Amino acid sequence: MIRDATHRAVGIRPATSRHSTASADDLLRQMAATANGDPRRAALREGAIKAWLPLANHLAKRYAGRGEHIDDLTQTAVIGLVKAVDQFDATRGVAFTAYAIPTIIGELKRHFRDRTWAIRVPRRLQELRLAITAANSTLTHTLGRSPKVADIATYLGVTEEAVLEGIEGARAYRTTSLSTPLGTDTTAELGDTLGATEHDYELVELRVSLIPALATLPDRERKILTMRFYGNMTQAQIAEQIGVSQMHVSRLITKALDRLHGHLAGDVRRRGPGQDLNPR
Repeated sequence: MIRDATHRAVGIRPATSRHSTASADDLLRQMAATANGDPRRAALREGAIKAWLPLANHLAKRYAGRGEHIDDLTQTAVIGLVKAVDQFDATRGVAFTAYAIPTIIGELKRHFRDRTWAIRVPRRLQELRLAITAANSTLTHTLGRSPKVADIATYLGVTEEAVLEGIEGARAYRTTSLSTPLGTDTTAELGDTLGATEHDYELVELRVSLIPALATLPDRERKILTMRFYGNMTQAQIAEQIGVSQMHVSRLITKALDRLHGHLAGDVRRRGPGQDLNPR
C-alpha cells in the first residue's frame, strides 16, 4: 500500500522488465538474494535499472528549464538511479521509491551545485543565493516593493553582511565572455577594456635611482660596469683594455655591484618599503 501511494505521488510507474514477468520490486528482492559472483545478479540489476528508468526520466524533467540540457539532467538522474539500485537494502521493508527518489534528486542537486556555477564557490554561499532569491520574491509580493538588504536579512534570520556576501557570491553563477562586443557600432570587445601588467614600470624607479648610485663609485669601478653592462664587453675584453687580469676584473665587478646594492637598499629604506631594487 505504501509503495502504491508513493508511485501515485511521483506520478509514474515502473516499466515491466524484459528479463521476466516479475515486478521491478521483485527484481530488486531477487538481486538482493543473489550472491555477488552469481552471473544472474548482473541481469537482475540491469532489469531493475531499466524498469525504473521512467522514475529517473520523470525527476530529470522536474529540473528542466534551469539552464541545463535535458540530456545532461537525464544522464545525471540515471546515475542517481544506478546508485539507488546498488545501495538499496530490500530486507528493510522500505519501498524502493522512498530510497531512490531522494538519491536521484540529491544527484541532480549536486549536478547543479558542482557543474552550473561558472566559478566554484562554497556550498554555503550557493545555498544562501537560493534562499536570498526565494526571500526576494516573497518579500517583493508582501511588501509591495523591492526588499532592502535589511529586509532580507530579517526574513532569513541572518546578518546584513551575510546577505551581501550571498549577493556577491551569486555573481559567480554566470560569467560574461571577454569576447562580448561593447556595442553594435564598434568592433571593440570587453577584453579590450582590461588593463595589462606593465613590467617595465618596475624598472623606472631602478633606472632613476641607478644614476646617482653609479656616481658614488670610484672611477675605475664605474668604468668597468659601464663597459660590462652597457658596452656588453666580456671580462676578458675589459681586462685587456684596462691592463689587469680577468680575475681582478671579476672581483671589481662583484665589489661594485655590492656597493650599488647597498646604496639602493638604503635608499629604499629611507623612502619606505617597496620593490627590492637589484641592478643585476
